[in-house]
Amino acid sequence: MTTDSGIGRADQLALDHMQAQLREHVATSTRANELVPIALEVAELMINCFSGGGSAWTFGNGGSAADAQHFSGELLGHYRLDRRPLPCLTLGTDWSVASCTANDYSFVDVFSRQVAAMARPGDVVCAFTTSGRSPNVVKALQQARTNRAHTVLFGGGDGGPALALADHALIVPSRETPRIQEVHTLLLHMISNHLDIWAAGGDQ
Repeated sequence: MTTDSGIGRADQLALDHMQAQLREHVATSTRANELVPIALEVAELMINCFSGGGSAWTFGNGGSAADAQHFSGELLGHYRLDRRPLPCLTLGTDWSVASCTANDYSFVDVFSRQVAAMARPGDVVCAFTTSGRSPNVVKALQQARTNRAHTVLFGGGDGGPALALADHALIVPSRETPRIQEVHTLLLHMISNHLDIWAAGGDQ
């Protein structure tokens, strides 16, 4: 059966569902406008870190792990401008290290042991978690505080237990994981753009 527009009913339902997702995305992004000043604070924090010879560390689980890698790629490589690489690495991507830690200790420790070993005072530790309740993320943020590193949370919903451990919190006003992750990508792009301009040496 087709509608008056010539589109099959199943296709029309699929189209309606996709358009509903787009409307949710636009609404969430609009509500996230309040996070832009915080994103600028995070960018300036990272500039101070890199200017002082420090490094940034990112981590997360699942889709948030991919977002953490995305952020590191934009900084260690480049976002839009040709400029010097910025020291930012993602924890948990070395499966030998991650599986060793999970096997000998616990999966809860896969990020925190790396933070303990490598994060220095003044470094920036960025956690990506849509719920803020992942035990391995929370423990890594606790360790970052112990190491006297700055903590940044890319979160959602109410921020979960991770919120209390964040010096700077980018909490997307949504409880829908896809919408949260979409705005996380926008935020990391905003920060990357600011860092690009700084590292390239001027306004672009």
